[in-house]
Amino acid sequence: MNDETMDSSSGSPQAPFKPLQYTPEGYLDIEEYGLIGDGAGAALVGRDGTIPWLCAPRFDSPPLFCGLLDANRGGAFTIAPEGLREARHYYLPDTGVLVTEMRSPEGLVRVTDALTFRSGANLNEGVRAARGELLRKVEVLEGDVPLRIDLVPRGPVDVEPHGEGWRIRSRDGLEVRFGTTMPLQGLSSRYVTREGDRFHLALRWARGSYRHDPISHDEVLENTIASWRRWIGCFDYDGPRADLVRRSAITLKLLDYLENGAIVAAPTSSLPEAIGGPRNWDYRYTWIRDAAFSVYALRGVGLTGEAQAFLAWVLDDVENPGRLRVLYDLDGGVPPAEWMDKGLEGYRRSAPVRWGNAAADQHQHDVFGEILDCAYQWANRGGRITPHLWSALQAFVERARVEWRKPDHGIWEVRTSGHPFTYSAALCQVALDRGARIAERLGLPGDTEAWHMDAAAIREAILSQAWNPQHGTLTEHLGGGWLDASLLTLPLRRVVPFDHPRMVGTVEAVRQHLGAGNGLLYRYIPEASPDGLSGDEGAFLLCSFWLVDNLTGQGRVEEALALYESLCDRANDLGLLPEQIDPPSGAFLGNFPQAFSHVGLIASGRNLARALRGRSDA
Repeated sequence: MNDETMDSSSGSPQAPFKPLQYTPEGYLDIEEYGLIGDGAGAALVGRDGTIPWLCAPRFDSPPLFCGLLDANRGGAFTIAPEGLREARHYYLPDTGVLVTEMRSPEGLVRVTDALTFRSGANLNEGVRAARGELLRKVEVLEGDVPLRIDLVPRGPVDVEPHGEGWRIRSRDGLEVRFGTTMPLQGLSSRYVTREGDRFHLALRWARGSYRHDPISHDEVLENTIASWRRWIGCFDYDGPRADLVRRSAITLKLLDYLENGAIVAAPTSSLPEAIGGPRNWDYRYTWIRDAAFSVYALRGVGLTGEAQAFLAWVLDDVENPGRLRVLYDLDGGVPPAEWMDKGLEGYRRSAPVRWGNAAADQHQHDVFGEILDCAYQWANRGGRITPHLWSALQAFVERARVEWRKPDHGIWEVRTSGHPFTYSAALCQVALDRGARIAERLGLPGDTEAWHMDAAAIREAILSQAWNPQHGTLTEHLGGGWLDASLLTLPLRRVVPFDHPRMVGTVEAVRQHLGAGNGLLYRYIPEASPDGLSGDEGAFLLCSFWLVDNLTGQGRVEEALALYESLCDRANDLGLLPEQIDPPSGAFLGNFPQAFSHVGLIASGRNLARALRGRSDA
């Protein structure tokens, strides 16, 4: 096997072998990881053969391995040659199955990792498609290689022999069975493997654990690959960077809770927004805010099943009694209270490690617009608006008429007393506009004339009260404040046209004052826009995709395309994107991979494709 770089769509290695490098604290960089999942939970696999992050049976379950957040005490599942020198990794084409090839002085080993699916699984039919199994296939390609196998869960755990393997019970109540097709010495073993050796290691947590499964490990892996390739058959996109748009669609599917269509913001918790800083959050939940953006992106590339499932999940939550929240757990319930885990040092000693998310208790008025926009998209695709659902939606429209003037915590979930954020007011305008459109289209009750008038009044208030004539830009708050990049979404939500002079001025001001270099943008500058938190953060990748969309909408297609290409080039070898980028180094920051970043990549690609087709048709 040679080392040349292969085409990313060929199914062969996508990057050359590279030396393994660790940070001074003993961690791999975030960009050195790949994601595997089964529509219920997820794991991260490092280029060094480690799995330092596995949440099972669900995304929001306590992690069995969290060495990602503490290299010494968090635990990991490692398969690697002794003296590992260099490695590369790649996905099997059109799948969420990850291959890692590792070279030592003695030879070359390949490990294929998957969270597996049942035979014939349809990835739109719920979590019953998942087998509840992590399968690791090991092949010795060259040489006689001393191999290290270490399975170290985050303790304390109870371990006992079970059949030909081991049973592990975690302190959180998870029972896992560990077995291999080679003789086990225990959870930590050293083997001298021979060229041509092949064997499998499996962790199983589903009920029954498939002790007498008639299907071989190789058949399970082939079934999993086939399930992915059947699913991606509905993908439809013809535009810039089709390879990365396709991979982004698969990544969003890896973040899709198949049971009900909820999409987690990211599969990880507490990866820092700045190394050593305290801005570390648990993202293993579903934000209402993500819905409209995600649905637009998914539907635009043919993933209508996922789009409709996510819409249905959102609207189901709307109908549930109780206070409307901005984020929910996977079942549509209240996430656990946020707490700090002092037993873990944090990624690269970036404490604190947090579980749960206190933003669930915040007031964020944009949620009204997110929900009504979802309902509007649902109705446009033939979804039924029942009287009970309309009663809830109508109440949100009426609340938007009042709440838009009041302070809230905003899209960036500040931890201060709040402000009357321009973005929140804009999404209240969206609530009124979409509510009126739904009622008129479907003949539903509501004061649509007043809603239209109030929507127009909010738009005018934004253009006047949030306008700073000295700097020629809209501002983050009604009545003052500085800048935040969420202003770039106003044309995307059809609040202000792309080519409105005040929007054009705002785009240039955001580029000038929030620019981090090379097309990157900060969400806001904490010193100018206090958020109640200490520490810094990186550039927020989604904001740069919003800038692409604004340039495209203004007809500056060449600029937009150049920026889009530069953002795509920031993806790691596997086509994955983080939440944030460290501007000086280009290193990944924040929870990873980030659904919003991949939504941005898909949506901006789609907008560019449409603009490019329009120019060619002219």
